[in-house]
Formats: sequence, C-alpha cells, structure tokens
Amino acid sequence: MNPALSHIPAMPLEKITSVAGRGVYVPGSDIDTDRIIPARFMKCVTFDGLGEYFFHDVRHDQDGNLKEHPLNDPRFEGAGILISGINFGCGSSREHAPQALSKAGFRAVIAQSFAEIFFGNCATLGIPCVLAAAADIEKLGAAVNADPSLLIEIDIEKCEVRYGAESVPVTIPSTARDAFLAGQWDPIGELLDGADDIAATAGKLAYMGV
Repeated sequence: MNPALSHIPAMPLEKITSVAGRGVYVPGSDIDTDRIIPARFMKCVTFDGLGEYFFHDVRHDQDGNLKEHPLNDPRFEGAGILISGINFGCGSSREHAPQALSKAGFRAVIAQSFAEIFFGNCATLGIPCVLAAAADIEKLGAAVNADPSLLIEIDIEKCEVRYGAESVPVTIPSTARDAFLAGQWDPIGELLDGADDIAATAGKLAYMGV
C-alpha cells in the first residue's frame, strides 16, 4: 500500500437503501447556505461543532435568546429528516452547510428542489436529498406538525416516502440514487478502499520512483 495511505484503514461504504426517522418541517423557498450556517461560524479547523450553529440566525434573537422556530420546538428534538420547500441550499457552495446539517443530526432532506452543489455535497456525506411535489410536501409537513412522533421512511430504491398510511412518490437523480444503492457515494472512501490498486499502478510508473 502507498505509505501515504497506510495509516488510514480502508472501509467498505454503507449501501443506503432507505432512511427512516422522525421529521421536522421548515417551510420556505430559497433557504440559502448562509441561513443554514452563517459565514462567521465557518472559522473552524474541523466541521465537528457546526451543528451548534445550524440555522443560528433564524433560531436566535440579537441577544442570543431562542426564538419561535420549528428547530427550537422540543417536540421535534431528535428529528432526523428535514422537510422544506423550493431551491433548498442555494447561495454559496460552502461545504459547511451540509456538514452543519449532518452534525445537527439530520440524515436526509425532503424538499421540492435543491441547489445542485448543495445536493452533491450532501450526497458525498451519505445524506439523500429527495424531491417531492408541493402538495405532498405540504401534506407531509402538516402530518408531522400534528404528530411529531410520526415515523417517516424514505425508500431510495422505490423512490417513495411512506408515513402512517400514506405513500408519496419522490425523485432523486439516477447518479445519486445508483451511488447510494451501490455503496459508492463517497469518492474519498472509494479512493481509500482502492489504495492497494493505486499503489500497484503507481509502482509501474517509472517517474514515481524519482
């Protein structure tokens, strides 16, 4: 194995066929990455503490006190699926936004549409982002608000969301869907998993020994 990679264990990636959990509905269109994680909280060496600042400025007043917001509602504490509207994750391409989403405990997002770069960054973290029709989003959000304990299941393979007695269709680009189902959603993980093959190929290149 390449010595540069020898200290990092190669681990097979998890196949993501479905995600299940409780949800929280954060309605709105064009929720951008600066709202998801304000820029002043991006001065960090690692992403570990970003969950604390998830949606910070719309959850706190100027004095730092909690405001009325779905993410502050104790009924939705521990929710793992975020539900929202059109063009979620637009704005700057900061990777900190999906990292904050992940560190805040969310494992999937259901929305009407997503900004392309945000969608891609979520995919490489193993966070499926699925698209649903406006009427289905509104109905799901109402169901979650009425019963915060409601279990939601996102079936990646069948492209549907199930909750209670309801089932609604969702879409996800085939490239992301195939990567989740095959366990090939993390390019860095794939690189580390192929470290031996990389070393073997590098060993055949004369200039690598210089």
